[in-house]
Amino acid sequence: MQLLYTLVVYLIAPFVLLRLFWLGTKNPAYWSRWQERFGLFSWDEIDKPVIWLHAVSVGEVNAAIPIINRLLEQYSNYQLLVTTVTPTGAMTVDQHFGKDVRHLYLPYDLPISVKSFLRVIQPSLLITMETEIWPNLYQACKYSDIPILIINARLSQESAKGYQLVSKLMKQTLSLVDLIAAQTSNDAARFISFGALKEKVFVTGNLKFDITIPQSITEQAQSLKRYFSVNRLIWIAASTQEGEEKIILDAHKKILVDYPDAILILAPRHPHRTTKVSKFCDVMGFDYVKRTDQTPFTDKHTVYLLDTIGELKLHYAASDIAFVGGSLVKKGGQNMMEPASLGLPVITGPHTYNFIQITELLSEQELLIRVSNAVELANEVCKLLCNANRRHNIGEKGRAVIVSNRGNIERLMQLIEPFLSR
Repeated sequence: MQLLYTLVVYLIAPFVLLRLFWLGTKNPAYWSRWQERFGLFSWDEIDKPVIWLHAVSVGEVNAAIPIINRLLEQYSNYQLLVTTVTPTGAMTVDQHFGKDVRHLYLPYDLPISVKSFLRVIQPSLLITMETEIWPNLYQACKYSDIPILIINARLSQESAKGYQLVSKLMKQTLSLVDLIAAQTSNDAARFISFGALKEKVFVTGNLKFDITIPQSITEQAQSLKRYFSVNRLIWIAASTQEGEEKIILDAHKKILVDYPDAILILAPRHPHRTTKVSKFCDVMGFDYVKRTDQTPFTDKHTVYLLDTIGELKLHYAASDIAFVGGSLVKKGGQNMMEPASLGLPVITGPHTYNFIQITELLSEQELLIRVSNAVELANEVCKLLCNANRRHNIGEKGRAVIVSNRGNIERLMQLIEPFLSR
């Protein structure tokens, strides 16, 4: 089965390059350092062993922040390497850690590429985030006696249906993994059903609960609020995907009828899409400001387009209500924990299968507001805008849910430690 998989990977490699070129037309960063994706790069010699952590993009990098910080703190005798797939993930690594960690792009799962990568890096350990399962990479690591750990592991029902088509390959690949630290018992059961060894699967919780909000964010948020207005209420639609912005702007149009001073912060999941979103604003007659324009936000403006990376947490903190995107369309939703941890009432769409645990925890206490269209979104935002006590109560209860589920990092570090003290 793996031989067939490898043949397919080689056959589609030219098309992958074409896709990389196409992505670069939207985000030129995809054209930078493309050789790394084939295991070709320069690596200065270091006198430290390497811990390699892989996180696909922004969400996974953000989830990995607690574990990266602990590894830097407890294992300073190691060099930490973080790989990502996307340039936005790379930017997030740089923003959070600078020169404390090294960054490379993950090589494509071609045997020649992963072998070249491992020959240069020679990592002592591979830690992958969430659901990164690469047959040739894992096989090469096992051949080189490099332990493989999947942490913060999740496998949704939606993903499991897709993996059923290659269940034999999944079983073969997961048998190479030394440890799986799953978010929930359901995730653990799905990994075991696909061939992971039961004695190597543990439930350690979701690392995203352990992300803390620095005091500096709260202080900066007060300054940001003053930039917008002293008195105007703000709602944010964050991490939105294709097909959602038009719905959100329609909702804001309705909100402005009753609350003409309301401000919408609109933050697309991929900032390069802001140009398209701004055209929606033009057509619909909104007065707006883009973050990168560095233009003063005045009384006439009602929409603020956040088109940067790494500033979402700050803009959550400056808002009164949060809608979390990727949920009005079938993308599985985005992380609700950040706005909840900041004490904001959270609104989401019906599609949240990527975040089942936090969805259930908030829903059990009636703290998650679900909508499916512009009318429902506008109505729910208006209900919250008119009731400060309700906003505060929902927000504080949501914050308590996050706090009560922290401590996952400690359980995870206990599992990782034996692999680093060998």
